[in-house]
Amino acid sequence: MFGWLGRREEPIAIDEGLWESATAPYLFMRGFSAADDERLRLLAGAFLSGKQFSGTHDLDITPLMQVQVAAQASILVLELGLDWYDGWHEIIVYPGQFAPEREFVDEAGVVHLVNEPMAGEAWLGGPVILSYEDVAMTSDEDARVAGYNVVIHEFAHKLDMRNGDPNGCPPLHAGMALSAWRAAFSEAFADFCRKVDEAERSARRDGGRALDALPIDPYAAENPGEFFAVVSEAFFDTPEWLEPAYPAVYGQLRLFYRQDPLARLGEEA
Repeated sequence: MFGWLGRREEPIAIDEGLWESATAPYLFMRGFSAADDERLRLLAGAFLSGKQFSGTHDLDITPLMQVQVAAQASILVLELGLDWYDGWHEIIVYPGQFAPEREFVDEAGVVHLVNEPMAGEAWLGGPVILSYEDVAMTSDEDARVAGYNVVIHEFAHKLDMRNGDPNGCPPLHAGMALSAWRAAFSEAFADFCRKVDEAERSARRDGGRALDALPIDPYAAENPGEFFAVVSEAFFDTPEWLEPAYPAVYGQLRLFYRQDPLARLGEEA
């Protein structure tokens, strides 16, 4: 339809009907004005002109799939600009979750091979890899309620990687205090890890309901880099849950992304 598998110089014009079909289910579109919706559509078109999509296992990459990814990737940089995604070009899409073989060394020095299913992955200086099954889950009611968004998650890692390996601290803008960022995130991360530990203990008694009550995905407790990616998902998709739970983190993300999704919800109401 558009020949989007190669890079182009001119922004791609995304049809209004296609844009509406792709973005209608997304929680982050709540409260968007017509002007902001148009700005995001134009930005997504420019994003598509600079990235190359590759399908695996005979997956046919359709215009709808590409617009779905582009819209979600572009919301993070709506006020930052596409320069934040410079330095890499490829987006690889699997039909479903993928399980690359990895090695890790445990505390005893023993090397293990693992094949854990993954919904997405971002490489430093390399591609973003996505499971389309999980990309499409953003339209599923259960995923929407949970604020699950694999595209926002992986592209938040890409922003974090602007200054090296993802560690939960992307390059901050002039006027932002690194000390304030570290204080907000380190306190929230420690608190959330405690909550996950408590919820996991409770889950053994109540069948998992305690984990369901957490304000963000428990995966955020893996490490500070994953915490940043998960709270970025929540910032855009479920700000009404994130801000009450971790107001200092929400405030830092508001400064970093230069957006206020919670305020948009207030305007919608």
